[in-house]
Amino acid sequence: MILASILAASALSGASCRAVDGDTLRCGAERIRLSGIDAPELPGHCARRRACAPGDPHASKAALARLMRGRAITLRRLGTDHYGRTLALVYADGVNLSCAQLRAGHAVHVAKWDDGGLLRRECVLTRK
Repeated sequence: MILASILAASALSGASCRAVDGDTLRCGAERIRLSGIDAPELPGHCARRRACAPGDPHASKAALARLMRGRAITLRRLGTDHYGRTLALVYADGVNLSCAQLRAGHAVHVAKWDDGGLLRRECVLTRK
């Protein structure tokens, strides 16, 4: 079941997607959470008793927006989280957005959110 959803990729336009924060985007009515990472929370969004990712949330959001701007967006849907967001590996012109956010220091890897280590393996494979 999961394998079938991984193999089913969807292409979108970067113009139809916008960054909500450094690890979430909205494409039309669909909210999409980048799998395997946590980016700094915008002010007022870090839940009590949660260790939120360090860093500048505005810089993280701006970086994600720049990565998507004018590019073809492809999703590899992995499931849905408890907030109803689509969990996905997301690519802009073939570049994995989670890996790009990690490399730029705008997010941290969270193993428990990395579906079977897919992101960890992919970022290692794409690291130059």
